[in-house]
Amino acid sequence: MIRVGMSTSCAFPLGLAEAFSLSREVGFDGVEIMVTNDPATHRASRILELSRETGQPVLSIHAPVLLLTHFVWGRDQRVKLERSAELAREVGASTVVVHPPFRWQQGYAEEFLDVVRAVACRYEVTVAVENMFPWKIAGRSMKMYAPGWDPSLMDCDAATLDFSHASLSGRDSLELARALDGRLRHVHLCDGSRVSDDGGIFDEHLVPGRGKEPVAAVLRELAARDWSGSIIAEVNTKKAGSDTVRLALLRETLAFARVALQEGRAAAAPRVELAR
Repeated sequence: MIRVGMSTSCAFPLGLAEAFSLSREVGFDGVEIMVTNDPATHRASRILELSRETGQPVLSIHAPVLLLTHFVWGRDQRVKLERSAELAREVGASTVVVHPPFRWQQGYAEEFLDVVRAVACRYEVTVAVENMFPWKIAGRSMKMYAPGWDPSLMDCDAATLDFSHASLSGRDSLELARALDGRLRHVHLCDGSRVSDDGGIFDEHLVPGRGKEPVAAVLRELAARDWSGSIIAEVNTKKAGSDTVRLALLRETLAFARVALQEGRAAAAPRVELAR
């Protein structure tokens, strides 16, 4: 059965303990740890303690690849990925999410796909490369990622589909999911309504159903083909204003996923003809 988890980033600016509690309260099947500047996200012992206390398994680890986490675990991107995979193995997570390198990370960018394969093999985890998006600033296209922003065009073994990123790229997320086919191993559940051509880069991470992406169609198709990956809510609740509103946003997100997955399973179920 497809598990629907929650990224700890959904609780930002709250801490790790609050994220685990939120995931349990809403009813998610587990959590994805976004490795950040918070030392608690680096420590397997603390993560396992919170997992036991809340009954929330750790489904995946998101490597510290954001600009805001530039100095987490040093500046060597290979080390960051290896430590993420090591953490995943220690806490029982099956998947590590990683972004394609920025183009200025030249040595790492040139060897990225080889590094991903080597880390996946060494630590026996799935390393799923996340789709990103082209940057366009002041009307000029900027090549920010190497070998690129689209994992369907890369020789990678596993990928993560993020709906907000697909929106920014202007690529239909259902078409992207189909292009990835069996390599699609992980999903970041959210939505988006903008493309980078419309004047800037703003990664919305909306509650699914509030944007323009065919989120429900993708989830229905995954359920219909008995997909075995995890779907992880990664919605922005920073402006929720209160715990009550944040809970409501997350409950709406989980309900959206449950309904779409059930619809997909129902559509794929064999029909039984009643005897006359």
